[in-house]
Amino acid sequence: MTELATREAAPVAVPANQTVDSSLEKWAREAAAISGIAQAIASTTLAGAYRGKRDEIVAVILAGHELGLQPMTSLKSIDVIQGQPALRAHAMRGIVQAQGHEVELVESTDTYCKMRGRRRGAEAWQYTEWDIPRAQRLGLLGKDQWKKQPKTMLVARATGELCRLIASDALHGMPYVAEELEGTVHAEVVPPQAPLSIAAVTGPATLPVAPAPAEAEYAVTREDTDDTVWEDVEGSTDWPETAQPGGGE
Repeated sequence: MTELATREAAPVAVPANQTVDSSLEKWAREAAAISGIAQAIASTTLAGAYRGKRDEIVAVILAGHELGLQPMTSLKSIDVIQGQPALRAHAMRGIVQAQGHEVELVESTDTYCKMRGRRRGAEAWQYTEWDIPRAQRLGLLGKDQWKKQPKTMLVARATGELCRLIASDALHGMPYVAEELEGTVHAEVVPPQAPLSIAAVTGPATLPVAPAPAEAEYAVTREDTDDTVWEDVEGSTDWPETAQPGGGE
């Protein structure tokens, strides 16, 4: 064996005072840097709904960072609902498409939405459909945004369902779009509780039991009830309202 080969085969010694960074230590350094960024923008109008909320800005940017989003993009793409970060529909589509998966809008009206998608390298398309009767079964039509912009909400619902179907690994800890997170807690169905009457308590009749929803709703209760339109407002070019070219089955 030559002297050169001996040197190449020798292990690299790590000085006693130097430690190899763990992924957690790297994350802590990044979090500290993000905290500084949050402090700088918390008092500006660019912080949007998070203005003056430095800790929430830190959490949002950290969550977006894990998905590959830049700080300002995270602030415009993630909502915090009941303490949980959730991607807006346009951001979820962007993340999935950036990884090479295909998401297409086939048909979209005020009463019906059909989308299709396929995982990168796959041949078969996966389809998802949302319509007003389905939303009605879940008790969604009484919600403010469903009254104002049903087409947008149908697209958002279809987006979340389709992206989870074809690329759940790309979404990490944020598998639901913000528009979905209404009416349930921690992705568990929460049926409405019927009030107890005196007859129900004292009489021989059994207590009323709320009927189970016709379909599972994966969502989290939204704290605010203002009129803010989360995304895809009228006039936005974020997502076409007509079918994409070549979108037929």
